[in-house]
Amino acid sequence: MPSDTRNNADALVQNGRPPRVDGRHVNMPIELGSTIVFDSMASFESARDARYASGTLYYGRYGNDASFQLEALLANLENARGVTLTSSGVAAISTALMTFVAPGKHLLVADHVYGNTRAFCDGVLSRMGVEIEYYDPMIGTDIYDLIRETTCAIMLEAPGSGTFEIPDIPAIAKAARDASIPSIIDSTWATPLFCKPLDLGCDVVVASCSKYISGHSDCMMGMIASNTMYHDQIRKTVFAIGDKPGSHEVFLALRGLRTLKVRMEYFDKAGREIATWLGQQKQVKTVLHPAFESCPGHDFWKRDFTGAAGLFSVIFHPCSAAQIRDFVDALHHFGIGVSWGGYESLVLPVDPMRSAKAWTETGALVRFNIGLEDTDSLKADLQAALPLLNS
Repeated sequence: MPSDTRNNADALVQNGRPPRVDGRHVNMPIELGSTIVFDSMASFESARDARYASGTLYYGRYGNDASFQLEALLANLENARGVTLTSSGVAAISTALMTFVAPGKHLLVADHVYGNTRAFCDGVLSRMGVEIEYYDPMIGTDIYDLIRETTCAIMLEAPGSGTFEIPDIPAIAKAARDASIPSIIDSTWATPLFCKPLDLGCDVVVASCSKYISGHSDCMMGMIASNTMYHDQIRKTVFAIGDKPGSHEVFLALRGLRTLKVRMEYFDKAGREIATWLGQQKQVKTVLHPAFESCPGHDFWKRDFTGAAGLFSVIFHPCSAAQIRDFVDALHHFGIGVSWGGYESLVLPVDPMRSAKAWTETGALVRFNIGLEDTDSLKADLQAALPLLNS
């Protein structure tokens, strides 16, 4: 997929700030406030009527100058009509889906989605009378056979959570367009620097800004980028629900974006290095990294992405659950925790949940997030722990 790296680099440094003035701060300040006051009823009514538009000061829940700058910067990176911020990645997913579902409607969801996406679909949407159908993420053009008159949207994720399959994004997006329904994709892994799903035909992009966007494991935020057809509808849904990020989180995300390009370039290089090294170890059966031929959908990754994140999984040769626990516990440079995309390396065993197509791989699946530590230190750490997996 074509990508203007130079413009991305310039935007990350220059955009998301007010016009230059002498004596300016480098960073946007933390902007606190709820009530915004006006000097006339006419001014108040004008702001009220335009409150859904990014850039309109009306009430703190609808945004402020700092959040509007962040939305504009993210929209620029995604080539979107606009971006709406949320309090978390899960909030971005759930409010985007809520925009399009209704009782009696049918929702198609990729079988490898993030666990909390599945939990929201099964625990909330299904209770509202929405029929959830999970499909094989590698279905490609056969997705047409699953679309019904009642289908309201198609949810994708690229790559899959924990298992890292890359679907044929343009094919599924085209099927949605042909059926006049929106396609929604979770593109947290790639960030807009490595993939721009709206350019591939998707209608809505959701992402957790808690990951690479903010980049320091200290911010909870999500975003929804959308095209012209659905942007206003999504924004009104988010504001009707009353979800928004805090002012400090907006500051942290703006700060984190300034270094996104250099961080992603490093994570790409370091992730491939560690994944390659792991693939050479006798305890490892398969490397699930989109940049590797062993990963399903690798050819789609080559076609549609310009880089790879530092998050991937490996399948170890069959061993006991106790051995996996001992291996994970023996690592010193890898923290044990959910989330990823920060500067610290992480490790977490994964138990894939599937309902459309059974997960048939034998061996333990373990996810690695490669951080900013020295790669030789990470290899030494892994080398010392891997013998614990020997049968």
